[in-house]
Amino acid sequence: MNYKTPLPRKSRHARIVHELGTQIVSGHFLPEQRLPPEAQLCEDYEVSRPVLREATRVLVAKGLVRSKPKVGTVVKPRSEWHLLDPDVLHWLLQSDSRHTFYETLVKVRNIIEPEIAAMAAANARPDDVTAIEEAYLRMERSEDIATMAEPDMAFHLSIANATHNELLTHLYSIMLLPVRDYLERSSALFPGEGLGLLVSRHKAILTAIQHRDPLSARHASIAQLAGVDDMITEAFRTEPLSERDVSYDH
Repeated sequence: MNYKTPLPRKSRHARIVHELGTQIVSGHFLPEQRLPPEAQLCEDYEVSRPVLREATRVLVAKGLVRSKPKVGTVVKPRSEWHLLDPDVLHWLLQSDSRHTFYETLVKVRNIIEPEIAAMAAANARPDDVTAIEEAYLRMERSEDIATMAEPDMAFHLSIANATHNELLTHLYSIMLLPVRDYLERSSALFPGEGLGLLVSRHKAILTAIQHRDPLSARHASIAQLAGVDDMITEAFRTEPLSERDVSYDH
């Protein structure tokens, strides 16, 4: 690395955290493997020891490494990583070439999101419903999956806010941010005709919340998530369906 233009201290620190964090979660550095010596990293990044140690403390706080004198900085087992840390989630999805971690994240979303929709239908106040409606209208005006990502996130976060459960809303927002980023980066893989179906399924969730119908909101959310799952499965398919995979019993 050769950074000709010196970066501000915080920018240099953030760059080290980002690059080492990405290398750790992508498997470049394996669990129980030591990171390069401090002197080498200082030379590579052209930073002082205090800047490097500040970055190391951030990685320690995220559960990615442990650091001890005379031992160095060692990568911790994946089971000890703080997977709900926004940066760790982002790095995992960035390095997720086989989409396996994204599928894991979607499964968790499939458990949580229908219950959030049901709670919102039971607890939403008029201003909550207005926020959900406004986000939905912006979704309707979207031209493709990429431009729908931001209003889609606003739609689901507005529903989460309508539960009036601040812990649930916080946990859900942490999970939703990397999903949005991932879909934006992968949007070219999705068929354009899927946009209309996605929007209509979101309208069903909105309608159930407007009618204060928790059961219908839950079912509409399950249907919407199933549609997303189908699109993702098809988009990430590496081989055509075999005759055995195709069923006409629908």
